Amino acid sequence: MIRDPKFDDIRPYYSEEIPQAMERIAGSEFFPLLASYVFPGEDVAAVGRMVGSIGTSEDFQRMVMLPMCGQVIERSISAFTYSGLENLDRDTSYLFVSNHRDIVLDSALMQRILYLNGHRTTEITFGANLMSNQLVIDIGKANKMFKVERGGSRVEFYQSSRHLSDYIRHCISEKGASVWIAQRNGRTKDGVDATDAGLVKMLSLSGCPQLDKAVGSLRIVPVSVSYQWEPCDILKALELYQSRRGPYVKKPGEDMNSIITGIMEFKGRMHVHFSPPVGESDLGQYVQLPRNEFNRAVARHIDRSINGNYSLMDTNYIAHDIANCDNEYADMYTDDARACFVERLHGLSRYSALDVTELTDIFLGIYANPVDSHKDATVW
Repeated sequence: MIRDPKFDDIRPYYSEEIPQAMERIAGSEFFPLLASYVFPGEDVAAVGRMVGSIGTSEDFQRMVMLPMCGQVIERSISAFTYSGLENLDRDTSYLFVSNHRDIVLDSALMQRILYLNGHRTTEITFGANLMSNQLVIDIGKANKMFKVERGGSRVEFYQSSRHLSDYIRHCISEKGASVWIAQRNGRTKDGVDATDAGLVKMLSLSGCPQLDKAVGSLRIVPVSVSYQWEPCDILKALELYQSRRGPYVKKPGEDMNSIITGIMEFKGRMHVHFSPPVGESDLGQYVQLPRNEFNRAVARHIDRSINGNYSLMDTNYIAHDIANCDNEYADMYTDDARACFVERLHGLSRYSALDVTELTDIFLGIYANPVDSHKDATVW
């Protein structure tokens, strides 16, 4: 394994660090709860011994994360499908750039797809704000997650961005490992999946001065993750509502609550699509643009793949029709499906201290906006 000590502050665990991490996980006060979810009906002590025997990240993913994803699918997803694997080569490393709806599941379930189809799993970006306690750190870094710093002064932000760019290129070009990263900082809250041009700028900070080569050599694979029901939809609507009234400050434990809600709540159908890699030949058409325009053009290029391959669900069409007071997409859903969605909308009435009409509009946007984004991407 190629190692570089300058990345020790953000990298996942090395194999020799895994046994101690497994010992800490098995000894955590939350371990019985985690064990009972991932391995229902199994003796907790036996699960603890199994976890204690794990010696590599690959073993951790195979023996723990794979069963965990299996339980999520069995308990909360009615149909889990995927497409586009024919666009990938098993022996090539990629940068998977994905829309991001759920803190854990978007990347975790993608790993399951790759593993079960003979592809190597990826390293995964993980916001430093989420590494809130030792248990989360151990699970994350054993699962090939590496830390992304956010915020700070302009100088600190540039330095952390350059460091991240260097590490991603180190993974892909030197380690031969693929990487998953979200198309923007944080999850999509409003249903609009838009790649941040700053992400493209960050990627170009490493590599050669020619922007099309610097970005194209990372072999970006746009990934579209589609949910029938977003498990954190109400939480997202409440956050957006409060954000309209001033800076939103997260409460202690809010991210952990979102992680648990995302795992436990019903998601209905879910689909993941892998688009063809974006290479130097695709980016050459933008190379004459000024740097900022190049970044925006590449971001739009990625967006067209992500939004154009988003798998629209009945909930998306229902929300779009309700939001626009029409029946444009009535042939895309049943009366029963619409009644189910309306019942979920009625649940917002319990927030009577807020402007429920505004909150409802925000909630509808979470599901309706992908319809417009998909249309824009496919008619371009």
